Amino acid sequence: MIDLHCHILPDVDDGAQTIQDSLDMGRKAVSQGITHILCTPHHHNGVYLNYASDIIRKVGELQEVFDDNQIDIILMEGQEVRLFGDLLPAINKGEILFTDLDNTYILIEFPSTEIPNYAEEVFYELLSRGKVPVIVHPERNAGFREDITRLEPFIEMGVLTQLTAPSIVGKFGKSIKKTAIDMMDRNLLHMVASDAHGINRRNFYLQEAYEEIAKRYGQEKVDEMMEITRNLVNGDPVDIPEIKKVKKSLSWF
Repeated sequence: MIDLHCHILPDVDDGAQTIQDSLDMGRKAVSQGITHILCTPHHHNGVYLNYASDIIRKVGELQEVFDDNQIDIILMEGQEVRLFGDLLPAINKGEILFTDLDNTYILIEFPSTEIPNYAEEVFYELLSRGKVPVIVHPERNAGFREDITRLEPFIEMGVLTQLTAPSIVGKFGKSIKKTAIDMMDRNLLHMVASDAHGINRRNFYLQEAYEEIAKRYGQEKVDEMMEITRNLVNGDPVDIPEIKKVKKSLSWF
């Protein structure tokens, strides 16, 4: 099992704070059936700056610690990048990490309270250069929660989306779980990742999320989401599932 979004690197953001925290998270990940973790510290979110070169070095160091402690997980380098206006120049300067070595897919975080009005323009530029944005945890964004159809134009232009595992198992409350289910019902979420920050706070719940998805949508949906996750790590093309439109009912007066 691949976890595409995880704050397991120590002392770089609001995730693991110590090496021991990272080790505890690694052992928990193994118990979940996770074999590969993309390490995705926050970048350019107004609080944390984690540049590509620093992340690559720190992932290598943590992999050595995991190997020494016989934690059988392969760590990979990534970022959770807050959308900002100078994203393209930052990519050109080599400051940004993608989910794959071909620099195709990039995890993008929106502010939790809004959908930036320049997002479509930046995404269009990325897509025109063969870079595919992946909006992380849209089910937790206030703008998308107010109207999930606002996600549709992004998907129609070729953008992907990532569900956070605790959302669909209810760890962020009933409202966010309902939004996640509504989005899943419409094929607006393409993959699931833990976004884990620790074992006592924001735990993995990836296994539980896949179990919930299998119960609601069948094992075929789980297999589809896992395949998309693998494609992102490998830099392979993704077939985006067709959006299921809401059928409008007739009103009689």
